[in-house]
Amino acid sequence: MTSVTLSFKSLVGKLSESDLERLCQENPDARLEIDTQGKLIAMSPTGSESGRRNMSLAAQVWNWNSQTKLGIAFDSSTGFKLANGAIRSPDVSWVTLAKWNSLSKEQKRKFAPIDPDFVIELMSPICEAVSFRTDDRDELRRKMQEYQECGVRLGWLIDPDAKEVEIYRGSQSGVEILENPQSLFEEEILPELIVDLKEIFA
Repeated sequence: MTSVTLSFKSLVGKLSESDLERLCQENPDARLEIDTQGKLIAMSPTGSESGRRNMSLAAQVWNWNSQTKLGIAFDSSTGFKLANGAIRSPDVSWVTLAKWNSLSKEQKRKFAPIDPDFVIELMSPICEAVSFRTDDRDELRRKMQEYQECGVRLGWLIDPDAKEVEIYRGSQSGVEILENPQSLFEEEILPELIVDLKEIFA
């Protein structure tokens, strides 16, 4: 997806979460995030191929969670207020039931002020007509590191074109890179979840 970063520094202290919520309601075709510097990041809808892959990943996490009842799964339209103050919308996210139940009903209806336990970010495919990607690898890596620093326990950055997965673990400073894995799993954090990547890399 294409992203555009807009500076809202002059509105820091004026732009409230409810303002952002209204902005999201008025622009349903855009995903909006705010970084720690108060910049609004507007992302266009994904291409069809990315949308298909996102749906596959979200469905696999959703189906697993429906069976285990260990937490709550969210799609790409969900915003979270992270520990550093940024509001982010991972492509797929999951929160333990205990963490979710610690929130008030009002907090659950807004951008939940929690760091997810698990996130997936999916890189968009390279546009063959112009040979560029509509999202920036370095920007996504910074985003994954931000999740890690905020306490997200596990993050997967999936690149379908390169058939690579970068794994970010909250307890570790390094990044593990897997080349062409057929599936992903992390028994300690996500017991019994196995995410099939064959469709994603097809």
